[in-house]
Amino acid sequence: MKGLADERVDFRFKGLPPQADGLTVAELSERRLNLFTDGFTTPVLALSAERLEHNLALMETYATRHGLAFAPHGKTSMAPQLFQRQIEHGAWGITLAVPHQVRVAREFGIERIFLANELVDAAALRWLASELDRDASFRFACYVDSVRGVELMDAALRAAGAARPVDVVVELGAGEGARTGVRTETECAAVADAVAAAPTLRLAGVAGYEGEVPQADGDRVRAWLRRLVTLAVDFDKAGRFAGLDEIVVSAGGSAWFDAVADVFAEIPELSSPVLKLLRSGAYVSHDDGHYRHLTPFNRVPEEGALHPAFRLWAQVVSRPAPEQAFTNAGKRDAAYDLDLPEVQVVRDARTGAVRDADGIAVTGLSDQHGWVRTEAGAALEVGDWVGMGLSHPCTSFDKWQLIPVVEADGTVVDYVRTFF
Repeated sequence: MKGLADERVDFRFKGLPPQADGLTVAELSERRLNLFTDGFTTPVLALSAERLEHNLALMETYATRHGLAFAPHGKTSMAPQLFQRQIEHGAWGITLAVPHQVRVAREFGIERIFLANELVDAAALRWLASELDRDASFRFACYVDSVRGVELMDAALRAAGAARPVDVVVELGAGEGARTGVRTETECAAVADAVAAAPTLRLAGVAGYEGEVPQADGDRVRAWLRRLVTLAVDFDKAGRFAGLDEIVVSAGGSAWFDAVADVFAEIPELSSPVLKLLRSGAYVSHDDGHYRHLTPFNRVPEEGALHPAFRLWAQVVSRPAPEQAFTNAGKRDAAYDLDLPEVQVVRDARTGAVRDADGIAVTGLSDQHGWVRTEAGAALEVGDWVGMGLSHPCTSFDKWQLIPVVEADGTVVDYVRTFF
């Protein structure tokens, strides 16, 4: 993306070589610097070029095989370059969560956006109305989960003089005690009635998030997904989707997309073609913790496997005791909301040799330090680099504004810009 490639590198971007200051991102990429020998400073987060491409291709294949449209959740990376690569790999569009994220996506030309939230902010709705009116090719849909929300949307859009109605989907909640969403089918019908009475809105389908099903397992998740499909069927029988070119039925996080594929394959023929929209987002980098254990590919290994694409490199800055070391990467650098970083390899400061990190583990994080425990015989010296796997892609991306994309030999071939 030209606007990103023309941005100049400076003090804002941690981990990059100080001598890169003043270069554009394109110029820096063309130099094909080595992450380990060309002046990158620690801590530095690296995204594997090969694993990133593998993950993009795998989910494209998966969605195609199962007849799913794919709108990966962009809140994971908030990286327009990755949005574009996801679209190049067959994505229908991008899912987002809040108005700021929609503005970022629109700034970089994303034409189809699914907002997995109810949008009741009057200022954001004014902007949305102007954007829809300005660009006839822009397609947008968002959740509604309350009559009050519908009323607020309608009032704001009327005040804005919106010319195009905003497409909305009724969000079915995943159960009592779950997150957002309408709790009962009767209430869903009331919300749909409110949409029908609002000339600024158009009911385009139904949606929800199966990841919030209480005590989720395969049976409970599939039962809720069948409720969602039944809601779509009942709405269609009631004529609520009359005049649509297609009906949206959407679900799918990163833990149960196999269940979504199974149940969405059962959707009967409706009055218009069904857009079976999957929204999984964490796959783009995958991880070395939470999603490594939860990924549906563990249940369907014949369909492939995602590869963790992040590695955080930090340097040992203190070795105060035989069983204790400290790195210079802490909470400001590493995801820690689900699992602590996993030390995987050590790069010897003297020789540059890389070895497995046997007997070395992160036990805690301070703001700018990693607490590392070393077992007897674990060779680790001040100055060594440690390479760590991370858990939870969303809270890994959001700590870095410019992330080197690195080939297996350490060559940096690109830089991914994030906007959080």
